[in-house]
Amino acid sequence: MVRNSQKTVYVGMSGGVDSSVTAALLKQQGYNVVGVYMKNWSQDLPGLPCPWKDDYQDAKRVAVQLDIPFKMYDFETQYRQKVVDYMIAEYQAGRTPNPDIMCNQEVKFKLFLETALEDGADMIATGHYARVRDGQLWTAANKDKDQTYFLYRVSESALKRSLMPIGDFVTKDEVRVMAKELGLATAEKKDSQGICFVGKVGIRDFLSQYVTAKPGAIKERSGVTIGEHDGAIFYTIGQRHGLNVGGGLPYYVIGKDMDKNEVYVTTNIDDENLWKGELQLTDVHWINEVPDMTKSYQVRTRYRAPLVEGTLQVAGSSKSDATYSAPTLHIALSDKIRAITPGQSAVIYDGERVIGGGIVV
Repeated sequence: MVRNSQKTVYVGMSGGVDSSVTAALLKQQGYNVVGVYMKNWSQDLPGLPCPWKDDYQDAKRVAVQLDIPFKMYDFETQYRQKVVDYMIAEYQAGRTPNPDIMCNQEVKFKLFLETALEDGADMIATGHYARVRDGQLWTAANKDKDQTYFLYRVSESALKRSLMPIGDFVTKDEVRVMAKELGLATAEKKDSQGICFVGKVGIRDFLSQYVTAKPGAIKERSGVTIGEHDGAIFYTIGQRHGLNVGGGLPYYVIGKDMDKNEVYVTTNIDDENLWKGELQLTDVHWINEVPDMTKSYQVRTRYRAPLVEGTLQVAGSSKSDATYSAPTLHIALSDKIRAITPGQSAVIYDGERVIGGGIVV
């Protein structure tokens, strides 16, 4: 059996407390730990400076405190191509993508993993709240912080080379207590917000730098125009705020037409376009084996949304030794779910194990 001291782990250190404690834990467990800061984005936006230099320095300070080697990988070109361009294209098509899921699939658990292995690593580690066992993905002990929703597209082979040690912590306070006890520079640092790696920037502010949005009509289901939007690209199903439509009952977005540049709304909270009892998924990914389609599973349609029971049915599936593709996966839900949004992900669980998921059509 290979002892931890004979394994080299490259830890993705973002400059936050979670990845800092991850590196500290693995060093305590006897691994040869190398810290790596992934430089994925450095562009400042008007009034919104990118925090990458501060994050890099924070990660470096912790590496010095832990007395571990520290490196920086520059993935900015690939991140722009794989994550940012994807996100912009999806919004332009009228869908609502999740860039964090694509970042995990293409950057952290593909590009970072491949680069680290070529550089001498045996494994990689991240500060995700999730648990990995024998190439399987399990929910974190801390259910409030569980991040498996963002990790469902990671491959089994990548998980077999990955460690996520803080997934065993029951509370975030435990993580911060350990950081304080070790005197880590990031112990009091607030959790990052905003788009993956870009910093504290809202999606509207970010998209405004790359797309030209035109005003258009906001219409009720009857077809009556009741207001004007500043770009259909910025609106998503179920949205209530930011419509700037007159007083009275609140309006909710129930659809949009990108060709006509129109946004459709209703005051009916029970509108059939807001509540769906079934899902159609494309670009389906199974982490391990193809699931038993006769069983019932649990489905999550957005981060921290409650799990809903569902049954699966694959149409037009095909399987080979290396891949499994399902052009369309139909899920019948036990309860209707509000604001199911095209472009978002639905993640499928079998108890505490994540089996896969896909993109909402």
